[in-house]
Amino acid sequence: MTVSTARHLLLTGTAAAAAFASTGAQAQSGTTAGTVISNTATASYSVNGVNQTKTSNTATFKVDRKVNLTLVDGQNGNTQVSIGQTGAVLKYRLTNSTNGVQDFLLEATQGIVLGGDNFNVDVPNVFVDSDGDGEYDPTKDKLTFVNELAADTSIVIFVVSDIPANQSAQLANITLTAQVAAGGDASTTVPGAALLPSPVNDDQRVDVVFADTDTIPRDGLASATLAYEIATRDVALTVVKSSSVVSDPVNGILAPKALPGAVVQYCLIVNNATLLTAASGVNITDTIPDNTTYVPGSITVGGIPLLGACVLGTPMNDSGAAVGGSPYTASYNANTKLVTATIPTLLSLQSLGVTFQVTIN
Repeated sequence: MTVSTARHLLLTGTAAAAAFASTGAQAQSGTTAGTVISNTATASYSVNGVNQTKTSNTATFKVDRKVNLTLVDGQNGNTQVSIGQTGAVLKYRLTNSTNGVQDFLLEATQGIVLGGDNFNVDVPNVFVDSDGDGEYDPTKDKLTFVNELAADTSIVIFVVSDIPANQSAQLANITLTAQVAAGGDASTTVPGAALLPSPVNDDQRVDVVFADTDTIPRDGLASATLAYEIATRDVALTVVKSSSVVSDPVNGILAPKALPGAVVQYCLIVNNATLLTAASGVNITDTIPDNTTYVPGSITVGGIPLLGACVLGTPMNDSGAAVGGSPYTASYNANTKLVTATIPTLLSLQSLGVTFQVTIN
């Protein structure tokens, strides 16, 4: 066979073939960014009955980073709160749909006048769910950015705020924004830098392409808005006051009567009858009546109401100084003859007693 005959056979394809090979990792969001794709071609042919093979150079490129993220509310509706409540929580869910591990920067903003928004909370703080249980725990959930979130996975983010003691408050919208940032560093103290899209293509590096479709498409940001909603503006709080003669100078403690010199104990039972809502900063005041004298050191707080009486209360200091181990405080002002007792939190459906004594003049 002549060389020209061989050339004719090659050009007509009777002895030409190509083979291709490539490698790469696969995820739901696509091949992982940074994966090197290699491709080599071979041609086989024959000349004068002799088989020949030629191999091309290897063409390589790196899979680029297709940035995508979604942020949605992670709870059923707004968070119902009460005026003056502390540590109120909103819950969001962030999903990394990028084809690679990412950090995310987080920011909570407020002041958006939307749907009745009429107040701001006291500095909304952002924390990431550290153990994946979906419940905020201030002892564990302390990270303020998303660190090394794997592709195609989600994480819960909390916004924690204090509600001001504003009687006109109704609704406070909080918008959480997540911004994609560079991953690859397992540090839990410093987030990666915010990513920027690559201006030109370079096959030998990992280019960044924003593919998110949030409010403004392809900006590397996602946001979601939830609100704190004042559900209960007041509670069914009642104070019931009773008195009983403890002793008198004639009968002692046996069937005592309200004689001059007798000791009388006042019992004030404060009750919160509202379901699921606590009352905060409950202050009870009572002025010593005329014709009586306050018995020093007689105030107790936190007693258990029993058949209209107050029992097992914690003795308080007349000066208002705290008593070790007790959340309550109380005081007596000799100038104004005013007894004051403070209960920091009166829980839903809880009743507590306050007592003090006077002597009949």
